Amino acid sequence: MFHPQNGPIGKLLQDASLIMWDECTMSHRAHIEAVNRTLQDLRNSSAVMGGITFVFAGDFRQTLPVINRGTRADIIKACLKSSPLWTTIETLKLRTNMRAHLHGITDSDFPQQLLKLGKEFFQLQI
Repeated sequence: MFHPQNGPIGKLLQDASLIMWDECTMSHRAHIEAVNRTLQDLRNSSAVMGGITFVFAGDFRQTLPVINRGTRADIIKACLKSSPLWTTIETLKLRTNMRAHLHGITDSDFPQQLLKLGKEFFQLQI
């Protein structure tokens, strides 16, 4: 991901103060680390991500990076949580299912069942 500093994308990245990366849990840590080095170079800064605030969004209970013929260990090693950058990230956990809340779903069992399914605590009764 090389963008000359004088190019339009380079200038955009130099001026950025916030970048949002959705579904970061699917990204290989090497890609995130490459973005870190690129931003450090572009902004002439040794700060993490060149000093730009990043909002990484994702759920590690969902799809992780895909590693062709990889073992579970390979997949874990490819995750953002295995990157040295992980220690610099402040994690926030959302606790309210806003989709259910905003759509007036009053059946509190359904959102709880989704969370249990994500944590593999839920078994379907067939």
